[in-house]
Amino acid sequence: MKHLQNSNILLVDDTPANLILLANMLKEKGCRVRPVPSGKMALKMIENELPDLILLDITMPEMDGYEVCRRLKADSRSADIPIIFISALSETLDKTRAFTTGGVDYITKPFQFEEVEARVETHLSLRRHQVYLEDLVEEKVREISSSQMSTIFALSKLAESRDADTGRHLERVQIYCRVLAERLARESIYKNEVGENFIYNISNASPLHDIGKVAVPDHILLKPGRFNAEEFEIMKTHTTIGAQTLEEVRKLYPRNSFVNMGISIACCHHERWDGQGYPAGLAGKAIPLAARIMAVVDVYDALRSKRCYKEAMEHHVCREIILAGKGTQFDPTIIDAFSATEDEFERIGCEMGLGCLLSEAG
Repeated sequence: MKHLQNSNILLVDDTPANLILLANMLKEKGCRVRPVPSGKMALKMIENELPDLILLDITMPEMDGYEVCRRLKADSRSADIPIIFISALSETLDKTRAFTTGGVDYITKPFQFEEVEARVETHLSLRRHQVYLEDLVEEKVREISSSQMSTIFALSKLAESRDADTGRHLERVQIYCRVLAERLARESIYKNEVGENFIYNISNASPLHDIGKVAVPDHILLKPGRFNAEEFEIMKTHTTIGAQTLEEVRKLYPRNSFVNMGISIACCHHERWDGQGYPAGLAGKAIPLAARIMAVVDVYDALRSKRCYKEAMEHHVCREIILAGKGTQFDPTIIDAFSATEDEFERIGCEMGLGCLLSEAG
């Protein structure tokens, strides 16, 4: 009975003789047993330590076993703990009720310990195999997700590789986006919109923002001077081309939040809070939140970086340009979040290839 060894068993029965008998028998088999005489005490016990399995009487004062089981199953922490009812109630309706409230098995009193031992062993084995399979599935999902994200990032890097000046731009914007999103998650205005899933998605989808630039000719993309009107119109198409490319993926996975965010970022990261951006001239909160975050991040990193058409700028200069765009180019709330995290922005830039111009100058 290898699964009984060192198993944590919670016994719940208001009859002391039953508690003592079962506890002693299970301890002899190597179990760690916690006997309690009431449902309320059982619920209190699991607050500090979750058992591997619960043996639960039904007829008890104050709170019967059905109610104890219902409460355990309603709590996400204890919902998966197997519960075996041990009761003198032998009617079919009593057993049916035990199973419908969440029990995995039912033993009628008076019981034979060999039967209890065999059933406990069986359900401990099933539970451990279930946990193993859940862990295995979770590991495989993480592995698949990680490989997919790595592939997406590699494709985004390929789109960026034509411009040798961009350096670690994609890696930096991932971190900047996460920093701003985590800050916004603390603001009441965005607490229902910016959760763990949003933060994960924006960090991983942000490298897709300029994927449409693969369709922009070299003589425009790498031009060292200002664009003329015709060139600028061509350059602006990288937003719609990127979004249209990702739309093909959305046709297959219409409810995928990562793909949907990638489309929003690719299409709308050059929109402006005042409606003077492109490609659609969206304004205010009509611009997706992820794109409004990306707009700040992209401009900051572009200012801090050396490009074929400009030299790198020091952090304090970039900061002033970003703050000057509050309420016109950028969402004011996101600029407030940037102000609160600007030291972190500067540190990230210094650590990821932009150089610490202020420190070197001083």
